[in-house]
Amino acid sequence: MITLPRRLAHLLLALAIALAPALLSAPGAAAAPAAVSTTPSTASDQLPNPLRVGTEGVYAPFSIKQGDEFTGFDVEVIKAVGERLGVEVEFVGTPWDSMFAALGAGRFDIVANQVNVNPERKQLYDLSDPYVDTAGVLVVAEDNPKGITELTDLKGKKSAQNITSSWAEVAKEYDADIVGVDGMNEAMASLREHRVDAIVNDKLAVRNYIATSPDPGVKIVAETDEQAQSVFAAKKGSGYMPAINKALAEMEADGTTQRIYDTYFTADNAAPSSWELIKANAWPMAVAAVKVTIPLTAVSFLAGLVLALVAALGRMSSSPLPRAMARGYISIIRGTPLLVQLFLIFYALPEIGIDLPPFVAAVIALSLNVGGYAAEVIRSAVESIPKGQWEAAQTIGMSRTTALRRIVLPQAARTAIPPLSNTLISLLKDTSLTSIILVVELTQAARFAAAPTFQYMPMFGLAALYYWIICTVLSLVQDRAEERFSRYVAH
Repeated sequence: MITLPRRLAHLLLALAIALAPALLSAPGAAAAPAAVSTTPSTASDQLPNPLRVGTEGVYAPFSIKQGDEFTGFDVEVIKAVGERLGVEVEFVGTPWDSMFAALGAGRFDIVANQVNVNPERKQLYDLSDPYVDTAGVLVVAEDNPKGITELTDLKGKKSAQNITSSWAEVAKEYDADIVGVDGMNEAMASLREHRVDAIVNDKLAVRNYIATSPDPGVKIVAETDEQAQSVFAAKKGSGYMPAINKALAEMEADGTTQRIYDTYFTADNAAPSSWELIKANAWPMAVAAVKVTIPLTAVSFLAGLVLALVAALGRMSSSPLPRAMARGYISIIRGTPLLVQLFLIFYALPEIGIDLPPFVAAVIALSLNVGGYAAEVIRSAVESIPKGQWEAAQTIGMSRTTALRRIVLPQAARTAIPPLSNTLISLLKDTSLTSIILVVELTQAARFAAAPTFQYMPMFGLAALYYWIICTVLSLVQDRAEERFSRYVAH
């Protein structure tokens, strides 16, 4: 074990304590005005302006993101509501499984994403009047190997469902074995590949999927008895719904809702070819990689290296407190999934008043993750340097701190470069997880591009190509760095 001077150990401890509140509180204070929705006190039914709306952007034909714009039936209805009420509408692309967590954390004001009425939601949220009625349908593969023809046949069969949706509850009522998926598109893919036996989902969404997919490979065999009513949802006690309900009633009376409905459910939607889809989305996806994925990777890696160095020196300290703090930090980071860390930082911290923008929250989570793993890489690299190097530095009058900075760390860097490069490449790919906290990076941009036509193969193939190109460039940088640090090493 390297015995660091007690002054250096105390300095590291003070640095860690000083950085923690700066990382957690400063960004939150800057972001608070944009993230917290306030209802004017003069009228309880007046909407905030702008009205921030959470929606998936990948659930055609209800919520679709094309380029920078959101469209779809639900999107156009809430846009029309906002126009009648004189408020600007801003959309926040959010995965369905995170939708109500984000609503509770104040990331947006209402949800417009085929929210169906059920008793639990009535208790927990403010719900608008229904703006469309639909039903559920039972969907099977085209060859239907299990012979499923009605809902009672679901007993003991695998049904692919989004586990937080109302349709999952319907499948459970018929004793189906629920297989959790992120959305309808993943469910359809599992059904076509016979990984599951059936799906229960919205009739309009399924019909749109069959009509717009080049080769759907599925069919509808039954319809549920219950009608599903779609509503907008807000936090309990928001006071938004009287104004929204008034606008919805006016839209129903003058035919606005029907015109929007006809646009999305009676029009002939011809699916573009894969090549047309690639040409239309290659540039927007490249922009997402350059503007979000690469900066997110770079900033998180550099901040993570600083944390890793502090943690590594703490692990090698002779003082018990820095050593225990470093061990605890590394243990927590390596013992919990990155996805959980993202959820805690973005959705849980607002409950104690720390409200971070998506990009900042992603940087903090990824940096902490990198620091936990890279700390052991740096520690092992430092400890691989022969003790004679320390002794030689001391004989020429260097303090241990100076020897560490000028003698040991430059030599340790050469050993640490390959594993740290692996950490960097893994970090680049881990940025795809940040879509769960509303960051629109390369993978999420691919999902948005593929969702309207359900052609995921070309879009995710293009995303994979972009990731591969970036990783190849990073590998070339690694080779150059190794060559540079090895110039003065005798072979």
